Amino acid sequence: MNEAPQYPPGLREAGEGDLAALLAIYNDAVLHTTAVYDYEPRPVEAQIRWFEAKRAQNLPVLVALDGGTVSGFASYGPFRPWPAYQFTVENSVYVAPDRRGQGVGRRLLGPLIEHARSRRLHAMVAGIDATNEASLRLHRRFGFEQVAYFRQVGWKFERWLDFVCLELIL
Repeated sequence: MNEAPQYPPGLREAGEGDLAALLAIYNDAVLHTTAVYDYEPRPVEAQIRWFEAKRAQNLPVLVALDGGTVSGFASYGPFRPWPAYQFTVENSVYVAPDRRGQGVGRRLLGPLIEHARSRRLHAMVAGIDATNEASLRLHRRFGFEQVAYFRQVGWKFERWLDFVCLELIL
């Protein structure tokens, strides 16, 4: 396997000192958006387990920094648990609420894709709420194509949610 690519300025691998910022960004998405189909904020202990699992599996967690403050993060992980899916990953990109619409997601997704390519992975999948136009635009900008549309599969904020899957062949 190749080495992971070098990251541009303002982007790096997350460290333990970033976990509180990552948790705040993630929990804001849980509580205020349909980017996560969950109802309850993630507890600190679960965030630590998530990060330790990423490290144990040698999976990236990239952070974007603006003025020394974490403005977003991105990662990928297994798409499905069976061996035949080992060359396909699913990505996640989260941006701090005060930094949305300012290019943070774009700064994260490009290097995340390159990281996956450096690992000789074959496909990257993104599962996105159908009303999340910003995330859909972001992924399409990097060549992701819609491969599935699931109607009314989620329930949040007292309404049914449609879910879209996009794919990029790496």
